[in-house]
Amino acid sequence: MSAADRRAEFLGVPVDLLDMDGTVRAVERLTDAGTPAAHLGVNAANLVMATDDAAYRSDLAAAELVTADGQSVVWGARLYGIGVPARVTGIDLMQALLGAALRRGWSVYLLGARHEVVGALAARLPAEGVRVAGWRDGYFRMDQADEVAATVRESGATILFVGMPSPRKERFIIHHARAAGIPFSVGVGGSFDVLAGEIRRAPQLMQRLGLEWLFRLVQEPRRLFTRYAVTNTRFLLLLVRGAAGRRRRRDSGR
Repeated sequence: MSAADRRAEFLGVPVDLLDMDGTVRAVERLTDAGTPAAHLGVNAANLVMATDDAAYRSDLAAAELVTADGQSVVWGARLYGIGVPARVTGIDLMQALLGAALRRGWSVYLLGARHEVVGALAARLPAEGVRVAGWRDGYFRMDQADEVAATVRESGATILFVGMPSPRKERFIIHHARAAGIPFSVGVGGSFDVLAGEIRRAPQLMQRLGLEWLFRLVQEPRRLFTRYAVTNTRFLLLLVRGAAGRRRRRDSGR
């Protein structure tokens, strides 16, 4: 499947019609091609943010791979007749690409989270056979971004995992990491915290039911309540308005 054939648009944002295996294979092909490339994920919050921020929407569109990081995006897209095969979450993709790094001899760079969190993860991965080219926390000013990206490039890492929030993560990857010539950059959000054991992940049943956000809310209610209440409501409104617009266009074409 060509890049054009696999890419659809959902609520104004590109989504590649790939499952986990297809995404890993695409990352491998792009990395082998030798041209700096990137993967970004979209969930309900990203879609809402993209409707408000044209620059952010442009950053998403610029990535070579964009997959559905969230069951709500999978279900919503399918309601629109877009055949998203499965969600590809940042943490699952990171774990799959760590496996690919082992098989193919890639080294990785970890960028993001708090110093103690990313440091603990960087110390653990070599025991599992993963070559860590370097790491640093995500607390740097954006006027330092070119310097940070150059450091990653000089490390010789094949894969850069960026564990920072949106839209900072996407802006760094698209405007700094790729420009620095880093072979492949992957936005993985809060994955470092989970893999380092700082935050527990939802049970598999809640993940399948699209309730991972609720599990996180229970763990961090004060920080996440307003965010999820507003984001989920706005996402549902976007779905309803988008569906109404599609119906009007269809009716006017009769």
